[in-house]
Amino acid sequence: MNKLLLSSLRNGGFIFYARHGEATVGKDIPNIIFQDCLTQRNLSDNGRRQAFYYGEILRYLRIPIKYPVSASPFCRAIKTAQLAFGSGNVQVNPFWVEVYRLSENLPSKERKRVLNVLNAVLESKSEEGTNNIIIAHSFPEGIGLGKIPDMGTVIIKPRGQGSGYEVVGQLSISELSALES
Repeated sequence: MNKLLLSSLRNGGFIFYARHGEATVGKDIPNIIFQDCLTQRNLSDNGRRQAFYYGEILRYLRIPIKYPVSASPFCRAIKTAQLAFGSGNVQVNPFWVEVYRLSENLPSKERKRVLNVLNAVLESKSEEGTNNIIIAHSFPEGIGLGKIPDMGTVIIKPRGQGSGYEVVGQLSISELSALES
């Protein structure tokens, strides 16, 4: 299975939705200022190592990546993307804050709107021969892509606009690194 999956990933056409690396303990302050990392949880030392290693694994496995990669505006997501793929290869997308907000008590209409946008993003096909990377947040249990561990990746095969997507698998960073074995 691993060799078949790796071969498919090398051909491109997937979306790698990854949760940022491990963050420091605590909570973000209620009125986060995205440009001020002191108002939010940031990557721990382990999270920085995970992020760097994540990029190394994808390069080692020769998985083609479409740049820039997409990152949530939270400092921990941006830093994860920068450590993994280089500072100049990251584009911040404010939509990923909406995914973070799904764990709040959102009105059902708002939750549905966010999930509809998410579905539209995840069913959009990647450029031929490359894979799109998104560095963002976990979801609440049973919503969207579900719980994702630190630096875990959900691999998605888009079917095209209006046709949905398939979740091919969810890999921890160690499972991703073992793909070639």
